[in-house]
Amino acid sequence: MAPGSLVLASWIPNSYTVSIYPDIGLSSEFAMVSGTSMACPHSSGIAALLKGAHPEWSPAAIRSAMITSAINIDNTNSPIKDSGLNYSIATPLAMGAGLVNPIFTLNPGLIYDATPQDYINLLCAMKFTGKQILTITRSSTYTCQNASSDLNYPSFIALYTNETGATLSQKFTRTVTNVGDGPANYSINMTVPSNTNISVYPSRFSFSSKYEKLSYTLTVEYSGNKTGEVVFGSITWVDVIGLHAVTSPIVVAPMIQTW
Repeated sequence: MAPGSLVLASWIPNSYTVSIYPDIGLSSEFAMVSGTSMACPHSSGIAALLKGAHPEWSPAAIRSAMITSAINIDNTNSPIKDSGLNYSIATPLAMGAGLVNPIFTLNPGLIYDATPQDYINLLCAMKFTGKQILTITRSSTYTCQNASSDLNYPSFIALYTNETGATLSQKFTRTVTNVGDGPANYSINMTVPSNTNISVYPSRFSFSSKYEKLSYTLTVEYSGNKTGEVVFGSITWVDVIGLHAVTSPIVVAPMIQTW
């Protein structure tokens, strides 16, 4: 799953609902004062707003709009005066996609959608048993049709091993849906993580109508120092007339060994 995300999931018999929303990171200083994090109610309220404005959108579409239109806040690594604390620059592992903006989410331009079967395919790829999947879905109509860990999620994480001489090359496939008012053209902008090559094909999209779907592949090639570094970047699909900027975080991190 994507880094820095809060997962809220429930399956109700005959009514599918899975929602994964970006976690707006709040400082520990605020958390100590309030005793709780406001990320969940903030995100849930914005999700409800989006559902009211776009009743036809799936939970995955709502999640996508919130993630890809989020605002990145950078504190420039400056210390807070008289606090004795120094804060480093926030990364996707700390803040997810960023600060959710309810205005931008209403008209995101493109969305990454997913169906109930896509989630079942993910559970299958994670080696969940049929009994475990039935416990989650409470429906026997879902089966492992095409096990895949490459969920159509609006962010990317590539994991490498620390083995000497090992390199990482990982390919992702994503499908975006045009939810703008009509035809649209997009090009790609990239912020490439250090020691990494990123390639996207195709690098341009031309949508002829609303709700048209187009797919692309993103390949991450990493050849860093294998000392456990975590590097970050992003891709942004930009509407050529400047109406939309659809951003997806990229994280390259070491694989955690469980033994």
